[in-house]
Amino acid sequence: MIDINESVMQFLLALAVVGPLLGAVTALLPAPPGLKGKSPDQAVLRHGVTVTGAILLATIVLALGFDHDQPSKMQASTDISWIPALGVRIHLGIDGISLPLLVLTALLTFLCALYSYFKMPSGPSPKAFVALLLVLESGTLATFAVLDLILFFLAFETVLVPMYFLIARWGGEGRAGAAWKFILYTLLGSVVMLLGLLLIGIKAGTFDMVALATDNGRSLTTSVQVIAVLSIGIGLAVKTPMWPLHSWLPDAHTSAPTVGSVLLAGVLLKMGTYGFVRILLPAAPDGFAIFAPYLAAFAVVGIIYGSLACLALAGRGAKGDLKRLIAYSSVGHMGFVLLGIATMTPTGVNGALFANIAHGLITGLLFFLVGALKDRTGTTDLDALAQGTGAALYGKAPRLGGLLAFAAVASLGLPGLAGFWGEMLALFGAFDPAPGLSRPAFLTFMVIGAFGTLLTAAYLLVVVRRVCMGAPRGDAPELADVQSYEFAAWTPLVALTLVAGLWPKTLLGLTDPAVQQLLAGGTR
Repeated sequence: MIDINESVMQFLLALAVVGPLLGAVTALLPAPPGLKGKSPDQAVLRHGVTVTGAILLATIVLALGFDHDQPSKMQASTDISWIPALGVRIHLGIDGISLPLLVLTALLTFLCALYSYFKMPSGPSPKAFVALLLVLESGTLATFAVLDLILFFLAFETVLVPMYFLIARWGGEGRAGAAWKFILYTLLGSVVMLLGLLLIGIKAGTFDMVALATDNGRSLTTSVQVIAVLSIGIGLAVKTPMWPLHSWLPDAHTSAPTVGSVLLAGVLLKMGTYGFVRILLPAAPDGFAIFAPYLAAFAVVGIIYGSLACLALAGRGAKGDLKRLIAYSSVGHMGFVLLGIATMTPTGVNGALFANIAHGLITGLLFFLVGALKDRTGTTDLDALAQGTGAALYGKAPRLGGLLAFAAVASLGLPGLAGFWGEMLALFGAFDPAPGLSRPAFLTFMVIGAFGTLLTAAYLLVVVRRVCMGAPRGDAPELADVQSYEFAAWTPLVALTLVAGLWPKTLLGLTDPAVQQLLAGGTR
């Protein structure tokens, strides 16, 4: 930790939220003559790297200046009136729960901008691409930084439009239908969520999330809490995505460009689970406790369903798409996050927050790797790859094959890598759920979830065997190994996956005090 003035911290947090929006506006303007470089397209892509790099630097300084001795305290807080008639305020702040998500968002967006500078997806003008990428970053960072329910909803919705256009204009086959499916599902869920947010704010007399967490549902009747948890939970569950509200996700991932898939899996899915922890757990604990067993049940069904879908796609002759397989794997991994939250225990919620970050790092890396494989072979069809187009990666592109195997074993939860701790803690939380929750039911959920980890290992090892192993065919085309720009974009994800796996305290030390305080308010 370094000593940074509170006003500087406030400025850095505001810059992180507003800076990408300003960068998006300037991206649409003509480049100054001295900055055009070889072409205007190159200039605007360089602009994207510069802006996202500056935002990443701001969040790193925020993390360094963060008081790690008080991670449960809201820091870098800004609280000014915005719409007095409705009691809506521009309230920003970070604690041990939101800080890791803020840094993850800035990191992944920067890496996507850097990757796009060298490998711009085919489509319309790079100007629009960079502008949409920056608007997406602003909305996501705002979601994790705002502390007002109305602002949270506005930030939550801001990301829909840029992601829709990234899929629809720069995506692959079937992109139009996938983009429409994405926005219709999430918009319908958001309409229901808005009603619940308004209900909580009106009945509690405030939209301030800190005040609601402090009140801990005391000013809300149980019936109001039940209605609020149901309506808000549906909107958050769509974005998470929770089974059976997940069906938009595989199409969106399959059609999205590489960077779109990285941000969708690495960042956007976390907005839903973050809402469960930041809003529903502290503001409506009694209502949440009623729905917790059902949430856990849907979570473990999602774990098994996602794993079985992946096994089906990985099988020989199934014509399974590798991007689609990773999308279904996200349904399973986010099921562990929801299971941890449903336990309403510090162990489970900490596991959920850890799994959130781990999934962002590992699945972001997986989508980068699959995108690179498609660039080299022209396909992500597993059968086509296994027939020699891209099989035997260990022999033809050993670094690419090694990275794919590393990401796969990290995703299946190998001890010592980031994917292990979150899932283990979520299962531990289910072993001993919060008082008032049915322990036999949660023990059943724990056993089902543990079985899901075996299925996860099965399909990921099948993928590694089919794509990476085997003797190269003599007539198979040559494959380029990892390029320097790819190495630059992927190395931070590999390093952080190792750090989080070997030193989990770096993350748990931030989240645990904040989670303990969040849940302690539930004591009457």
